[in-house]
Amino acid sequence: MTALLTAEDLPALARGAALLGTGGGGDPYLGRLLAQRALREHGPVPLVDPADLPDDAAVFVVAQMGAPTVSVEKLPAYDEIGRAVTALAAHLGVTPTHVACIEAGGINSTIPVAGAAMLGLPLVDGDGMGRAFPELQMVLPGVAGVPATPMSITDEQGNTGILGCPTAKWAEDLARCMTITMGCTAIISNYPMTGARARETMIRGTLGLCVRIGRAIAGARAGFTDPVAAAATVVGGRVVHTGKVVDVERRTTTGFARGTATLSGGCVLRFQNEHLIAEVDGTTVVTTPDLIMVLDTATGEPVTTEALRFGHRVSVLAAPADPRWHTPEAIAVVGPRYFGYDTDPVRVHDTVTDGAPV
Repeated sequence: MTALLTAEDLPALARGAALLGTGGGGDPYLGRLLAQRALREHGPVPLVDPADLPDDAAVFVVAQMGAPTVSVEKLPAYDEIGRAVTALAAHLGVTPTHVACIEAGGINSTIPVAGAAMLGLPLVDGDGMGRAFPELQMVLPGVAGVPATPMSITDEQGNTGILGCPTAKWAEDLARCMTITMGCTAIISNYPMTGARARETMIRGTLGLCVRIGRAIAGARAGFTDPVAAAATVVGGRVVHTGKVVDVERRTTTGFARGTATLSGGCVLRFQNEHLIAEVDGTTVVTTPDLIMVLDTATGEPVTTEALRFGHRVSVLAAPADPRWHTPEAIAVVGPRYFGYDTDPVRVHDTVTDGAPV
């Protein structure tokens, strides 16, 4: 991909972001529409490797917070995106120099494209997770000590607030309550950091990875080869099960989409916005923080948790997370026990079960 992100890159970016979103992160197609409008109005966005950020750069994250099941009906307002960044910048008395993604997954890989374009700023080719997670304290900059607040929160009604909290978990809890009041989705800007801190804590090259994933899937379909295998090659993962969705239990509670999906052949997926546990024949084969991704078996299109339906034939792809997610400090905030599951983390390469087509 060139140093400029253009409208032609967006379909591949959105598809790859949907995959790295591990079932959550919101529908990237919606963010793609916002990004297309911004690029059409303001032109391409320069992409900057985190390694090239000046020490004194002012990096501002922008993201959507809330339940993916709601965002398919309650779209973010275009002006919300820029307002979240400018409100936080005004509070800090800092002029932003770069926009960044907090997660390389779903809508939060495309909303920052819109924010960078409308603000006329470069976009950092990286993110704070390398995937999607459901709570805002679940980011590598936070694990490394970058404060989550001050943060801004805005909605489509024009409400704007600034939060200052002693911990990222307090920020998550208070912002989640505000998001629920705002209709279960809002736009936020948090984890403001210098270029030096961004270089140290962000994962490099994840937007470029999203584009490569999207192009690999599209290329496999065009060449009549296996698009799931193509995606697995790019992300360095493997298929752990293939089957038909036979049941989905899903509910939206406390601002999250929670539930389970059961596939033929004995596979059960457990999710909170994102897929957190994959079981095959009663055995846990992979857990958070490693990536659990669901794709349409025939087309390779990523399937989000809100889009899972009875009869859908899907493949479950697992891939390793950034190694920093497997430190004790990180496992404390993203491991399966944090989410209430009575199991230690199971890494994708620790198990050898491979699902067979059903």
